[in-house]
Amino acid sequence: MTSRLAHLGIAVLTLESAEEFYQRLGLAVAERTAFPQEGLRLGFISSGGVAIELLEPLDPHSSLARFLNTRGPGVHHLAFEVPDIERALARARRAGMDQIGERPRPGAHDTVVAFIHPASACGVLVELVQRPGLQSLGKLVPPTEA
Repeated sequence: MTSRLAHLGIAVLTLESAEEFYQRLGLAVAERTAFPQEGLRLGFISSGGVAIELLEPLDPHSSLARFLNTRGPGVHHLAFEVPDIERALARARRAGMDQIGERPRPGAHDTVVAFIHPASACGVLVELVQRPGLQSLGKLVPPTEA
């Protein structure tokens, strides 16, 4: 179902404070981007071929803001790259896993993403990520409907 770990998502209060910590470790933020359709600002750090995705909420009512209010900063999700997100989700459903949302949706960097509920994944939110060009994107729910 998965081909590799794509990234580790870290919920942060502000990108600046988190970036400062990672810089002290000798890591640099390679990219910052806004992701307004999900109410986020993202920072990406590359480490050994796996990205660390820093997630800062822009909307105080977003799911990430609720996560931070409940659990505080820290690991938010593990993301696995899949070659075919529809097949990966079908396999997850057959294995009794619950997904969040009914359909895959657009993600950062022109990806297609879907989430497996933490209750089905040992308490960890799992993101499935399909890189662009791997499958038809015509089945996606537009961001305004996601």
